[in-house]
Amino acid sequence: MARPIVLSNGELHVGLNKWGLVHDFYFPYVGLENHSAGQSLRHKVGIWVDGKLSWLDNGDWEITSKYPHSALIGHTIAKNEEIGIVVEFNDFVDSAMSALIRNVHIINTWNRAREVRLFMHQAFAIGDSRSNTDTAQYLPSSNAILHYRGRRAFVISGDYRGTPFDQHTVGLFGIEGREGTFRDAEDGELSFGNIEHGRVDSVIRFTVNLDAHSSDRIHYWIAAGTSTREALYVHKELQQQGVQTRLDVTANWWHKWLEPAYHIVDRLPTHHRSSFIHSMMIVKSQIDKRGAIIASTDTTMLNYSRDAYGYCWPRDGSLVVWPLIRLGYVDEPRRYFEFCKRVLTPEGYLMHKYRADGALGSSWHPYVHAHGIVGPPIQEDETALTLFSFAQFYHKQKDARLLRDFYSSMIVPMADFLTEYVDRGTGLPKPSYDLWEEVYLTTTFSVGATYGALIAASELATESNDNENAVRWRAAAEDIQTAAHKHLYNESRQAFYKGVMPLNGEIVERNETIDMSSIFGAFMFGLFSVDGEHVKNAVATAKNTFNFNIEHPGMPRYENDYYHRVSDNVTGNWWFITSLWLGQYELETGNPEATLRILDWTKSLMMPSGALSEQISPLNEETISPSPLTWSHAEYIATLLDMITEVDSGTN
Repeated sequence: MARPIVLSNGELHVGLNKWGLVHDFYFPYVGLENHSAGQSLRHKVGIWVDGKLSWLDNGDWEITSKYPHSALIGHTIAKNEEIGIVVEFNDFVDSAMSALIRNVHIINTWNRAREVRLFMHQAFAIGDSRSNTDTAQYLPSSNAILHYRGRRAFVISGDYRGTPFDQHTVGLFGIEGREGTFRDAEDGELSFGNIEHGRVDSVIRFTVNLDAHSSDRIHYWIAAGTSTREALYVHKELQQQGVQTRLDVTANWWHKWLEPAYHIVDRLPTHHRSSFIHSMMIVKSQIDKRGAIIASTDTTMLNYSRDAYGYCWPRDGSLVVWPLIRLGYVDEPRRYFEFCKRVLTPEGYLMHKYRADGALGSSWHPYVHAHGIVGPPIQEDETALTLFSFAQFYHKQKDARLLRDFYSSMIVPMADFLTEYVDRGTGLPKPSYDLWEEVYLTTTFSVGATYGALIAASELATESNDNENAVRWRAAAEDIQTAAHKHLYNESRQAFYKGVMPLNGEIVERNETIDMSSIFGAFMFGLFSVDGEHVKNAVATAKNTFNFNIEHPGMPRYENDYYHRVSDNVTGNWWFITSLWLGQYELETGNPEATLRILDWTKSLMMPSGALSEQISPLNEETISPSPLTWSHAEYIATLLDMITEVDSGTN
């Protein structure tokens, strides 16, 4: 299930599902410690009217979600014609305090007065744990419910016309035969349970009396802290300042953050401007304030597979931060590179992926590989992309402090590693895992990224008056380029090899799979000329192989991609990332109309909120895999920025 609405302040991150319910609740890191992962942990919302209770996820409600403002404030509308009630939510995570705030507008559409009761249900597995050691209790002095475990505390309360909720209860779910305390609400009354420990949930009730065709508002919040004292402080600030004040503060914060985007938005195609702004906000929502850029906070996959996407891959992070660098953002790129510097190994490379706190993430890459090769379980392109992106950051900012803080501690060890990690007989980089994390080869993409990174490192060395390394790294890059032109082009298929296996000076394996990353890696980093015959032929081969249709210009990752493939009759699902790469190529080669068609197709498949998934089914264009996917949004933004670049250069 996708998350049409995500809300974040870089510390508290909340994902709302298609029913408008809290389904992901990360704190105190974006992407780490999801206290509400799993179906039994949805925070249910119920409306009791005329003697019956209706939960928003029972199938009777028509629900739509979007971001109508130039701020990360979600707007969800739930309509139930059968009971004559409309519920509107304006949801946000406070920009300065860790609190989820829901401004709930209840509308009576019938021609008679009615009493309406709003039930808000909370369920946590605090600390991302499935152990039964949480506590929930009613705090009469604070007019609140407290959920806590260890150094995590959540205070739930609200306000209706200056008064808090009128009923509450605390109970158990998922253990001892208990389905959930939300069942206590179904007669319209709560039993005033005051404390429970184990696997606990809670419900609070607000009662409103509505005249015919009238409405009223209720404010609800969850304040988060690393201690009860901290969470109660946030709760009291909300009581004293009021929700409207915090809404205004948060909206103003987002307007300020979006200023670099608004400086250029009027130069974009008119129908892409709002989607561009929404994509910027969604990208920002996935960035932890300590630097980690999370691939996706949608935990749906946890219900069906071993893990989700709540990690920082240096591959994703470097490609996501690139458009932010181009727009002139400073804080997010700098913090990201500080994160990379902290986790860099002594040997000068980055590992597969990381948690938001910098700890090593889960992996399926061994140290022992095919052909008896023993080597680090890495994707070389992740180190190369980070180095390459940092160079773009420096050239954009021209801030000498960046070289002072990063050159010797990050650039030198990275560039030295890339220079030495070479098979001397072939001149190609040694094998590592491909950017799709599946095969152990020297891939065309990784070679392209390595070449681009070493050229960039050479330029940084010149800026640092390190002439010896400037010459050494450039020479290494040029040798790699020469080897690439010798070994990476497949004349028989008129395409780039996905990758080859260099071993002791010989190529012992060639993978002929047509892979869009090979094309992108070849031209984007200058390994091959974008308007040369190699790239031109490779694009033509890919279009023919994938039955490319400009009316439905989706492209898979590669031939016979099995990952979540919807049918054996398709070569692979469509990915926004690879489709937008083709759009970037078309723009580079003077075909902006094709690029705009790919952008339009991308926009047409966004959720109403503007969220983009990872994949799309070629059969019915349904969303597949996590949504939102940060990388998809970054490539959409990057392609739109390319459109402006081409206008500036006179190409368009």
